[in-house]
Amino acid sequence: MPQCNTGLSRLPSFILGLLLLSTSLAATANPESTLQRTKQAVIKIHTTRAAPDYFTPWRLLNLEQTSGSGAVISGQRILTNAHVIADARYLQVQKHNDPKKYLAEVAFVSHEADLAILAVDDEHFFDDLNPLSIGKLPAALTEVSVFGYPFGGQSLSITKGVLSRVEHQRYAHAGSYLLAGQIDAAINPGNSGGPVLVENQIVGVVMQANAGARAENQGYFVPPSVIEHVLKDAEDNHFDGVPEIGFLTQSLESPATKRAYRLAENDSGALVTKVFADGPAAHKLQVDDVILAINGHVIADDQTIDLAADLRTDFKYVVDNLHPGDAVSLAVKRDGVALDIALTAAQQNNNRSLVQALQYDQQPRYMVYAGVVFVPLNMNLIRRWGRDWHSQAPIDFLHWRGQWASPEQRELVVALKVLAADVNLGYHNWTNWTIQQVNGEAITDFDHFAELIYSFDGDFIQLGDNKGYKMVLDHAQALAAEDAIKQLYGLPASHSVGLFDRIANRTPETPMAITSDNTAQNNNGDTIEMPPPAVD
Repeated sequence: MPQCNTGLSRLPSFILGLLLLSTSLAATANPESTLQRTKQAVIKIHTTRAAPDYFTPWRLLNLEQTSGSGAVISGQRILTNAHVIADARYLQVQKHNDPKKYLAEVAFVSHEADLAILAVDDEHFFDDLNPLSIGKLPAALTEVSVFGYPFGGQSLSITKGVLSRVEHQRYAHAGSYLLAGQIDAAINPGNSGGPVLVENQIVGVVMQANAGARAENQGYFVPPSVIEHVLKDAEDNHFDGVPEIGFLTQSLESPATKRAYRLAENDSGALVTKVFADGPAAHKLQVDDVILAINGHVIADDQTIDLAADLRTDFKYVVDNLHPGDAVSLAVKRDGVALDIALTAAQQNNNRSLVQALQYDQQPRYMVYAGVVFVPLNMNLIRRWGRDWHSQAPIDFLHWRGQWASPEQRELVVALKVLAADVNLGYHNWTNWTIQQVNGEAITDFDHFAELIYSFDGDFIQLGDNKGYKMVLDHAQALAAEDAIKQLYGLPASHSVGLFDRIANRTPETPMAITSDNTAQNNNGDTIEMPPPAVD
């Protein structure tokens, strides 16, 4: 039998044995060194947050100290959850097994995807850290590792679990509907933003735990497709987000409905129920069209498409992976006739609902006139009623959540409360009142409402709702009482910063109904610039 001449065969047996032992020890040690490098890439994030108080919109809620987790990725960046850093006033980051905390800042944030990218001021922070790469979505039943800093301790925690399913879920942070992965690893406060790893690659970012009493050890993560979309979006430092194509659909699981819309036996798809007049599908799609396929993906009657051999999810997944300006092709049936329709994805219009979605890192808009606190109706205000807001918030507010905005009515205005004074006598107990007219003129949005009040030069302001209730206020008395009300109730300003910036082109002859806090008038009626007020 021929000998294999490798060179090793000619070495003395004891030397050969030492070489093989050394190789074996190196192989054994390698997983530990890899684990150590991975640990170093997982960061603890310390957040000092103070969210605005939407019940008293000129103030902040109490300061809160929280923590979360993150992972170092390419480009000297830290990837984490948006909800870890939302409404942050001060951010610090801390490396594994290092007592020092470093000052950090938000470089990019996507609240809809619940993802954020942090930068660190100290350029040497990343010197000894190896960034983690973004991997692919693993198959079901794949074992995953969850790294993070959950509450109850200071050191890094590592737990293992199994990917149990992938489908579209409602993200708790901003209410968006995007693809999410579900795992059975323990997820606790502080884990948020930590990486979900397979073979030392990031296959997800820990997002939220299932708070339901019937589910244990069940959590969700942001999958690679959403992460990659946000990283691509961040390249120009301008947030575009997930685009829209401008229509709504419902399922076609009813055989009677399919027959009514003249579909063939082998046809499947989604029924168009609304086309937004200012969206990409306007004048192209029609209500009662049936979308059979999108960008080549056949849509089933339950509105799902194939992602893999054993994975289906909402056809919205196709749009979720596009960016504004990308092409969209639709296979459509209209009255039984097959059509091909081309659209261009556009930036999401966040004002589709009369009740605008949750906002973060923003100061609330408000205006105080005649001691009445006026604010726009949004989900931030509704959620101020606490965890049980579904049952505790005013019924009217909850009702408006189901109404679509229109060019004539983009936003609702609420008389939130009345700061009692002589000027508003008779209305002291009026709270949470939705108003829709000023002196008979319909209100388009909050800016329009403020402008109507601002430019009024008559005797009485009359506010009304769609049920016929009215609030009548003496305009001259309201202007005269403004300073006294501000002083009595500790208001830093009679309106939110920047509210009247859009009315910058008025002339000196234009009546100045409400005193802007950064302007005053001299005896000639000319506008004089004043220093801006301090904001607490």
